[in-house]
Parts: sequence; C-alpha cells; structure tokens
Amino acid sequence: MMGKKDKISKTQIEILSLDSLVPQDHLVRKLDQVIDLSFIYDLVKDLYSKTGAESIDPVVLIKLNIIQYTFGIRSMRQTIKEIEVNAAYRWYLGYGLTEKIPHFSTFSKNYQRRFKGTDIFEQIFFRILNEIAKCGLLTEENIYIDGTHIKANANIHNKETIEVEESVKYYQDILEKEINEDRKNHNKKPLKKNEEIKTKEITVSKNDPDCGIFHKGEHKKVFAYLSNTACNDYGIILDFEVTSGNKHDSTVFPILYERIKNKYKSNKYIAIDAGYKTPAIAKQILDNDKIPLLPYKRPMTKKGFYKKYEYVYDEYYDCYICPNNKILKYSTTNRNGYQEYKSNPNDCKNCKYVKNCTESKNNQKVVTRHIWEEYIEKCEDIRHTKGFKEKYGRRKETIERVFADAKELHGMRYTLHRGLERVKNELYLLFGCMNLKKLAKIIWKRYKNSSELHVLFEDLKNISNFRILKRHFRLLINSKMPFVFNLK
Repeated sequence: MMGKKDKISKTQIEILSLDSLVPQDHLVRKLDQVIDLSFIYDLVKDLYSKTGAESIDPVVLIKLNIIQYTFGIRSMRQTIKEIEVNAAYRWYLGYGLTEKIPHFSTFSKNYQRRFKGTDIFEQIFFRILNEIAKCGLLTEENIYIDGTHIKANANIHNKETIEVEESVKYYQDILEKEINEDRKNHNKKPLKKNEEIKTKEITVSKNDPDCGIFHKGEHKKVFAYLSNTACNDYGIILDFEVTSGNKHDSTVFPILYERIKNKYKSNKYIAIDAGYKTPAIAKQILDNDKIPLLPYKRPMTKKGFYKKYEYVYDEYYDCYICPNNKILKYSTTNRNGYQEYKSNPNDCKNCKYVKNCTESKNNQKVVTRHIWEEYIEKCEDIRHTKGFKEKYGRRKETIERVFADAKELHGMRYTLHRGLERVKNELYLLFGCMNLKKLAKIIWKRYKNSSELHVLFEDLKNISNFRILKRHFRLLINSKMPFVFNLK
C-alpha cells in the first residue's frame, strides 16, 4: 500500500527547545565539548573600549569562522545564510531560532578595526594544539612536511613586471666560507667576495602584490600563495609558513624547519618529498641529529646520455672515473659550491661513447659535485635502511591527506582574501578548525566505543572498593582513550 504524507499547516506551532533540534552526534556538539573558547575574552579584552555601545560577542565572531572553515562554506556571506536556517549552527553560536544573526560584513569590519596586526588567530591555533597535547595526540617523533599552492584572489591579466633584488640564500655565509676552504685544500686562490647586487624581473599582480605567479601544468598560469605545512602521525597540523606562490618549496623549508626544531624537541624523523632534496637541506637536518626521510630523485639527464651515478667518484684520489675508465680530474670549485671535474679532451675525442657522454664542442665532459654532497649520500644510505619504506609511506596518509581534506572539504583551494597577513590569519583559523574537528571525532569515537565510559568520571570520585577501581582503570586502558586525572 502506498503511503501518503498528510498535509499540515506550514504555520503549525510546536513547543520544543533548540537543544532538542540538534542530533546528539552532530559535529557542533563534539566541537563544543572538546574546547572552551572563553579564553578568547582574555585575548581580545585590550582591543575593546570600556565605554560605548555593546559589541557582538568576540567568541561568536570566531565561531562564525569555525563554522565556515569546518563545514567548508565558501564565504562569510554564505555562512550567515546557512546559519539563519540551520538549528545546529544557531545552537553552537548560542542564538535562538528567532534571534537575528550578525551581518556578514561584521567580521571583516572587526578585523580591520580590531584584529588586524594582532596575533590573536595564531594564539587560537596554538591553544587548540595545547588541548590536543593534553589528550596525548601531539606526537613528535615523525613529522611530515610538504607544500601546496592556494589560488589567490587576483586576475591573471591584471599584472605588471617589476625589477627586484635577488634574495640571498640563508646559508650563503657558511657556504662561502667552506668554498674558500675547499679551494685552499686544492691549492686554489679564494674567491673574491661578490659585492654586486643582483636583480631579476618578476611578474606581480596589481590586485594583490603579495601573491606570486605559479605555473599550473605546462600552459596555465595563476596567481597563488604557497603554504609549507608540517603535521604528525595523527595528521595534526603542527605549524606552517605561507609565502608568495613563485617561491620554491626548498627555499621556504628552512624557515618552517627552524620553528619545528625549536618547538618539538623530541622529533626524530623528518619526512619530505623530492622537491626538498638539496645538499643544504640535507645538511641542515643531519647537523641537528635528526634523520631525513628523502625519496629517490630521478636524474635530470637528457635521454640517451649517461646518468651521473654512472660516473664513479674515487674519494681517495678525488676524481671521477667515466664508463670508459678514463679519469676526470678536479678543476675548480665555483661560487655555487660545486666542484668541477673535467675530462681530457684528447681521451674523449676518439671515445666511442662520446655521443652518450657530452655535446660540448671541445669534447670535454664536466661532472659537478657539491661540497656538501656527502649529506645527500647519507640520505641515500638512510633510504636503503630497513623501515624507511614504511615510515616514508606514511606521507600519503598524513600530510597529503591534510592537503586533500583542506582543499576538498574546508575551502583551501582558493582564498577570497588579499594580502599575506590576511591569508596567513585565514590559514591559522582553517588549520585550527581542521585540528579541532579531528580532535572532536577521535575523542567522540573513543567514548562511543565503551558503553560505560560516560559514567566513569562521575563514579570514580565515589569509589572506595579497590576491585571496582581496578576494573574502571582496566576499562580506560582497553578503550585506548588518552586521559588525565586530577587526584585530590
């Protein structure tokens, strides 16, 4: 028999509470349980006047952003529209069914008048990390770092070309010192300090000068920002560094790594992809007694030519031996830190393999070796050790999963904000919401797995029987739920 819904009046009146409209397992309930946001009042109290009209609750302002980023709503305007008709969102904000929701421009105005230039969003991000640490989820032994681009709010056609000064590499002073020591050991004169200021031309956006042009594939170009991000085994985001999109991951890594190194002292392994595989980064990690997990990087050699690894380095005689068993002797060490080893043109001229070796007019083969090449070789040794494949394989389950979720579920694929500071504050909130969501789901799942945990904490203080106390502790341990007791 076909059922048919009875028509009722759309103006029907029922007496019920807002709480009864929100399912017990709704995500907003989980978010509300895992963290108390009242600490925000202390963070912002100096940003508000003690006189005048009463402002909108600052906790509500932050919760508006938490709803937007947690549920992946594309803009604040759309977020307000969703809140107006969503009982769960109203419950989370503390607004009744008929109470007027703040205008979508409210947060933007407060940002310009109060929050701009402050570190409130950074403090919220790290406060959430502190709550995660209390639950035992802030593991530090393995840290995974990678970078991703965020499309900027800028028209690719509205651009201009400007000339800027080239930035000096962070390790330049150390490198120059070691270059001159190497040249001295080879009876070469030290290089004169290069006082010339080098410049280069770059393309910048007129809409947002802080972003940079990024080549997306072979033909497409977009203005973007670059976020280098670090996470742990649970996928908890530990820290990040956001820059313009025209920078390479390897140039941003040292800034993020230094903060990670100082904050997370017990870290042992750093897993990064082939884009970070440079002698300077390998040296930086190994010199800090940490273990870099770097993958195999395919040699960038023309098809049909010998790969660099086919030229054998003889450490004792400091020379290279080519596939035809001829010697390439040391020639010089250049300003970039590469030792140059050159073959004898007379040997190469009549060699049957010369077409697979070099295209130079004088038939001379040059092989370069960085003065910090030994650090790359140590990384290769680590790559072949037992357990490397399993540890490095966790990248796709951690940092790559973080980026996938951030872009697909939380609106990180592009930004509507302009300016490096505004985008950075947006990421503090977005990544903070992702961490909060992960914490809420983990804690909820662990509570749900035990039918008795909901009464445990209420009953524990009244337990005097040792057997019952022992049973409750066994229940906690078997549930694998992180817990802290304050025994008084």
